[in-house]
Amino acid sequence: MENPFKNIDQPLKSVPEELKAKVMNDIAIAKLIMELAELFSYNLGDVIETVMSKREKK
Repeated sequence: MENPFKNIDQPLKSVPEELKAKVMNDIAIAKLIMELAELFSYNLGDVIETVMSKREKK
């Protein structure tokens, strides 16, 4: 097995455009899913802070 750390010093190789486009598309889809999940889920920290601030102090 070749030691992968020997290739660290060498210059970077170019990536094919179709692979780059696929990776960027996958990242965009993941970001969209994360934003949709945030939109439809509760921000628990904000909920706890709101409940604690509106609670009557005894």
